[in-house]
Amino acid sequence: MVNRPVSFRSFRWRLMAAMMLVVGLLTFAGLYFAQGKALASAEAEHHREFRAALAALNAAQATRADHLAERCRTLVGNPRIHAALEDDALDLLYISARDELSDLMRPVPADASPRSPVHARFYRFLDANGAVIPPPENHNAGALGPGEEAQLSLPRLPLTTQLGWVKRKEDPLGDEVLVEVIATPIVSTETRRPIAALVVGLAPTPSSASASELTSTGDIRAGLWTGGRLQLPGLEPAARTVLRSALRTLVDREDRQQAPATISLGGRPHLLFCQPLNAGSLYPVAHEFFLYPLDNAVAQQNRLRWQILGAGALFLLGGLGSSHLLAARLSRPVEKMAMDSAVNALQRSRAEAALESTQAELQRSARFSANASHQLKTPVAVLRAGLDELLARQDLPADVRSELEGLVGETTRFTSMIEDLLLLSRVDAGRVRIEFAHLDLVHLVATCLDDFSVLPDPFDLEVVNHLPDTLSISGEKRYVAHILQNLVENARNYNRPRGRIDLSAHTEGAQVILSVGNTGRVIPREHQPHIFDRFHRGATGADLPGHGLGLNLARELARLHGGDVRLAISEDDWTEFEVVLPRHTEPLRG
Repeated sequence: MVNRPVSFRSFRWRLMAAMMLVVGLLTFAGLYFAQGKALASAEAEHHREFRAALAALNAAQATRADHLAERCRTLVGNPRIHAALEDDALDLLYISARDELSDLMRPVPADASPRSPVHARFYRFLDANGAVIPPPENHNAGALGPGEEAQLSLPRLPLTTQLGWVKRKEDPLGDEVLVEVIATPIVSTETRRPIAALVVGLAPTPSSASASELTSTGDIRAGLWTGGRLQLPGLEPAARTVLRSALRTLVDREDRQQAPATISLGGRPHLLFCQPLNAGSLYPVAHEFFLYPLDNAVAQQNRLRWQILGAGALFLLGGLGSSHLLAARLSRPVEKMAMDSAVNALQRSRAEAALESTQAELQRSARFSANASHQLKTPVAVLRAGLDELLARQDLPADVRSELEGLVGETTRFTSMIEDLLLLSRVDAGRVRIEFAHLDLVHLVATCLDDFSVLPDPFDLEVVNHLPDTLSISGEKRYVAHILQNLVENARNYNRPRGRIDLSAHTEGAQVILSVGNTGRVIPREHQPHIFDRFHRGATGADLPGHGLGLNLARELARLHGGDVRLAISEDDWTEFEVVLPRHTEPLRG
């Protein structure tokens, strides 16, 4: 029987363990599904961006292909070329075509556009069997080696325009490059059947969207793959090996699955998409591939993962703390029933043991509360929600409603104090890192004044603004806004009826100094050295709301920015504070 208090403690711990287990399971399940959904959404968004950029490239290439085909059809319709072919005067073919195709061989202008006339590196004619008709000496049809010229041949004359790529050396010391060629059939005016073909090796324009050159839309890089040769400038040898292997796999399965693959090049993940450029052509099939770096996607997924884990950790800590407090509260009636049932010495002994257990538990709870002040936000929020529910009732007496509204005000003050204490504890622990950004101090001050303008003004104050149109500073927006809010609120609260608030600013070297002055009660000289101490209210603030942390926190945040908050003057119905912040030397951008 004397073990009953132990059983009560065991009941409490079992209850608390069960509640913690439920909270933990719910938290982990929520984290799992939330993370999966967030990461899937982020991945889908990057795939959509990739598809949109890919569609833009394909549209540009389709426009260019139509223009090339139209231009070549115009060239092969020339009467002099038809006459040389139909009269079987092949020795005069290139001579007859020289003047007609002279504009084709002109250099590419620097300002050429995709709609500019076609320019070629070379051109050749194919005979009725699809073989190259050699040009005469001293021709202007473009130089080609024997092996390069042989690549232009076709197994038969094409009935439609054919697109292909051939290997060619651009200069004696250069590597082989892939040159785009277009073969257009020349149709007899009598039989309406192909009697020859014109093959043009194209010279890309600077703004061409050809896949045979390195190109980009956003972050997409495009290249060419044909005959086991890879063309993509600026790629490391190790990355080329990986890309070749991936392209072979994609080419083998592209007819079955048109989906991008994920590969790693140089330690960076990329999406790889491959598509045929000349399917059905008599020339070897060439494939265009696109590389889309996933660095931003991976970084965004990591940020989402840490944000979700951080939120889950805070929720779990709050749930565990609430479970502890709720378990203690629910177990008390059981212990009270045991104590009320004590009618003899044994029962008194049991009750005393229970009381000792309760006292020890209360001491542990007190130590827990002292070490977990950052967890008070959840119970305060619950209390505030309960008070709001009571205030929503229509049958409350006026005096009860007044008391409840007073309690709501206290919870608001308590919440503000907790927020300030938590922020101060993070500052003291060195866990606050300022992420400097380009800010407009004038805009932040205007926002702060707008926030206060919606509050009742019992003093009928005048706000005098001497600030310029814009003033650039470096800092973190939320912390700078916290500093400004504290100083403007003090200038408002410690003012006098029909008083004034003055705002002005000037620059000193690499610093911006903002002055916030107000009429009203001055700070006694004996209190001025202590106004930045924590929880110091002073004689002037005894009848005003607050908890004595605002100025201390404002100064700590300003010092983290490399600045300061200081008392400039407080005498003769005038008090003025100065905020020093680092200046941003570049102009603000709209």
